[in-house]
Amino acid sequence: MEWLTTGISQLKDLISFLHKKSKTNDVLKKHIIIELRDNLNVFRNAFINDVPYDNLVELLQNNAYQDAIKNSFSFRKLRNGAIEARHVFEERNKRYIGWTVEKLADKIDEKIVELKNIKKLNGGSFKNIKNDIPQMVSNLYYRMKLMADFIKSGSH
Repeated sequence: MEWLTTGISQLKDLISFLHKKSKTNDVLKKHIIIELRDNLNVFRNAFINDVPYDNLVELLQNNAYQDAIKNSFSFRKLRNGAIEARHVFEERNKRYIGWTVEKLADKIDEKIVELKNIKKLNGGSFKNIKNDIPQMVSNLYYRMKLMADFIKSGSH
């Protein structure tokens, strides 16, 4: 997980911001923010402790996102508008310019489901998997970080 080295210091600040942002009466909004915070914390701790991808993916959650969809949650409550170049801090995330929080959250959910399914298909492990799991996990992390950065950019 050497790809996480560059962003580990900013991650602590984002997690702290999300903790503060989760203080809301909107239950679905609160759960989505807490889940994003917790997932970023899983990445941070997995990096610090050199945890295998099998363990990391096992701990990632997407229940809040799926509950939000079931309950017709308006993702604009997290952050209205579209991602602009000024919201993107990593070159690899430039492809998400123009996306909304809802579209980004949908891709995050999709990737979590895909990673968990790949693991299940292979008997509960990524061992001997042909998919590029480090790349998939890395992409997922940077999408989550972008979502948190974008939400943070709308707070005053």
